[in-house]
Amino acid sequence: MLRVRCLRGGSRGAEAAHLIGAMLGRAVTGWAQRAFQSTSSAAAAQSQRALDEEHVTEPLQQECPVCSYNEWDPLEEVIVGRAENAHVPPFTVEVKANTYEKHWPFYQQYGGQSFPEDHLKKAVAEIEEMCNILRHEGVTVRRPEPLDWSMEYTTPDFTSSGMYAAMPRDILMVVGNEIIEAPMAWRARFFEYRAYRPLIKEYFRKGAKWTTAPKPTMANDLYDQDYPIRTVEDRHILAAQGKFVTTEHEPCFDAADFIRAGRDLFVQRSQVTNFMGIEWMRRHLAPDYKVHIISFKDPNPMHIDATFNIIGPGLVLSNPDRPCNQVDMFKKAGWTIVKPPTPLIPDNHPLWMSSKWLSMNVLMLDEKRVMVDANESTIQKMFEGLGIKTIKVNIRHANSLGGGFHCWTTDVRRRGTLQSYFH
Repeated sequence: MLRVRCLRGGSRGAEAAHLIGAMLGRAVTGWAQRAFQSTSSAAAAQSQRALDEEHVTEPLQQECPVCSYNEWDPLEEVIVGRAENAHVPPFTVEVKANTYEKHWPFYQQYGGQSFPEDHLKKAVAEIEEMCNILRHEGVTVRRPEPLDWSMEYTTPDFTSSGMYAAMPRDILMVVGNEIIEAPMAWRARFFEYRAYRPLIKEYFRKGAKWTTAPKPTMANDLYDQDYPIRTVEDRHILAAQGKFVTTEHEPCFDAADFIRAGRDLFVQRSQVTNFMGIEWMRRHLAPDYKVHIISFKDPNPMHIDATFNIIGPGLVLSNPDRPCNQVDMFKKAGWTIVKPPTPLIPDNHPLWMSSKWLSMNVLMLDEKRVMVDANESTIQKMFEGLGIKTIKVNIRHANSLGGGFHCWTTDVRRRGTLQSYFH
């Protein structure tokens, strides 16, 4: 508190009193102005912070559009890939290791160019019809951006052109309310994430978590440049020895080498997924989720969902040509192992990037509905015998680009809760 001593003594006293009064007035006025300015600035800053906070937290007030814990809960929203502008990847060592010798002339002729135009048009039409059927079944369908994949790009470590945005399952995995972008392992797929970024940003703004795994340099050291690729028997021996074209130089994985069952995820070491990539995922998802490494008698492992496809709680399709080395682990847990019938796809149908076992690469719409190949009558009967309604769709030409229904999709939202199915 300011104390003023009263002065007496004629005019000088009056002048002194007047001077002190003037000084006090100026001091009070100055303090009031500064206080007002400070209060105004604080109010403005607080208002701005409130606006910023409102902008940041606004999406969290909505129900998050991203939520999926397994492969079979009722499907509400899905991303379906695009065949438009799809290009054959350049015939590099990692592509060669993932394809069979009978297709090598195709890659040598078309590598870096568009897939055959007529075939591509049919694939585009098939996927459009697949989207229409999904909508008819009550599923919201989202699509990546159509990009120019012919563009050549150069990094400090390599030069390549692009491939496509046809298989979202390869690059995106949803675990709970989190979208995880896989780093990939093919140089032709280095920039594939660009087609999905508008969608991912939209989901992020609405409350989803968004994680991008460490992007590999894809330098020569990531690949065994002398990987011996000869006969199928040779590949069996190499796979059994744990030798693949990708090294442990840096983490890499495709999301399609993982498959989800609530708190447990199963993954294989493959030509595109190394142990460093698996370990990154294990640490990232711990302690809420457990990642189990499993393996198969497979000469050319790449993506798990045409070998081991979980279709319900404790129910899995297991490829009879590629038996699981840890099958007893699942039997002890009380799981039912179903061996799907031999695919009916004819030998002369081009499958440049996959095997005939895309017949088991199905998409569950819920526990009692499955999207299945319209041409595969034997697996349709198998599902019907399990009490599961089949939604029949023909995507034979789309199969040629490397995937079935599971590959061509990533489920964004399934109506369900986080549970444990593996004990």
